[in-house]
Amino acid sequence: MPPPSRTAAPWPAAWRSRVDVAAETDWRRLLERDDVHLVDICTPGDRHAEIAVAALRAGKHVLCEKLLANSVAEAEAMVAAAETARARGRLATVGFHYRRTPAVALARRMIRNGRIGTLRHVRASYLQDWLVDPEAPLTWRLRREQAGSGALGDLGAHLVDLAQYLAGERLAGVSAVTGTFVRERPRPTGGRGTVTVDDAALFTGRFPSGVLVSFEAGRVAAGRKNALRIEFNGAHGSLAFDLEGLNELAFHDRTEPADAVGFRRILVTEPGHPYLEAWWPPGHGLGYEHAFVHQARDLVHAIAAGAEPAPFFADGLQVQRVLAAVEDSAAKDCTYTSVPCS
Repeated sequence: MPPPSRTAAPWPAAWRSRVDVAAETDWRRLLERDDVHLVDICTPGDRHAEIAVAALRAGKHVLCEKLLANSVAEAEAMVAAAETARARGRLATVGFHYRRTPAVALARRMIRNGRIGTLRHVRASYLQDWLVDPEAPLTWRLRREQAGSGALGDLGAHLVDLAQYLAGERLAGVSAVTGTFVRERPRPTGGRGTVTVDDAALFTGRFPSGVLVSFEAGRVAAGRKNALRIEFNGAHGSLAFDLEGLNELAFHDRTEPADAVGFRRILVTEPGHPYLEAWWPPGHGLGYEHAFVHQARDLVHAIAAGAEPAPFFADGLQVQRVLAAVEDSAAKDCTYTSVPCS
């Protein structure tokens, strides 16, 4: 759709003249509308459970952005509502969109196909720096009652999901430390308020198979804007993904001759790579936003086919249980803490 001219009506009016656009200021009224079939929940975490359960009961399909909820109890209620709605043909999924990055999807395929052999070790980190400045404002993401947790839930949840999704296992237990370095910040409305979530979290974990996993999540890593990296080490090789090179995958095959062995770059832009059949010619990279396009595409196709869209609400609940175990461990001086099974 071409943009309106500088003298044309404002953007919303121009859109309304070309497409069917409407707005509601109360989400409850949205659920009453017969022309709304799918609800995408993008609110702070403290509203997720209430809206998701109501939307499913109202007969809507639901995409809930991660984190699924602010507590295990809320997430359990959401899973129960999703299971009931599934019997009526209504579907629910949680938005761990990094799964839909082509290089990540290719890594999963390669691991499943045995390209790096028996998995031994996983290391994952997700670092940002938007809270380095002690005068950065006290937004909702820094309030436990709204966000649930800090870097742990905001960034660490992605790492937990990716590690489990690519490895094909769920964490059995964790040992953790967390820290808050700036205890008070200016309120947007004036004065100062208390930060009630973590700035950083470090934890180790173990899969039931014995694979060791390490995680680091932080929002005070100066110079790191959106630095997500995850690496898998196996008996026959390694795979590494770095979000700052999101069209690439690093692959090491240790079965090759020693005089030629080393990491090599796979440029994930070929039509045979996941999701790439619908995009540009080889060598033309995709961007951050395309993972959300793939998420929407997969969800719409699942609804049309009546198939359960992954990741399920149950996957979101399991991540919630891992994060709860991390917080319990950190509160008990790094005590190894088991993650409850579903």
